[in-house]
Amino acid sequence: MKKEEPKRAEIGARIRMAREMAGLSQGQVAKLMGLHRPSVSEMEAGNRRISAEELEQLAGLFDVSTSWILAEGEGDRPDAAKLQLAARELQKLRPEDLDRLMKLLATIRQEK
Repeated sequence: MKKEEPKRAEIGARIRMAREMAGLSQGQVAKLMGLHRPSVSEMEAGNRRISAEELEQLAGLFDVSTSWILAEGEGDRPDAAKLQLAARELQKLRPEDLDRLMKLLATIRQEK
């Protein structure tokens, strides 16, 4: 195994995680980036090098930092994208449903 292969695999895994947390398919990401779907699949598998421009595009699409995708330093927490997705979904709720959900969350916190 080449020295760069484990790093490329880790980057690919982070791209996949961020894409899934953003609720996007590989086809949707490919279309938004002007690529073919297999290119996104190859990125996620760690089989394709990613240009700096593509890295910036991916970070923008998934609303994560490039340093998080590259697994460098602290960057964003891995669950940051999941929290942002949850916030976007919460904004879609009716006010009364949001109130019910907040009460449920308070109950769950009290049970711990």
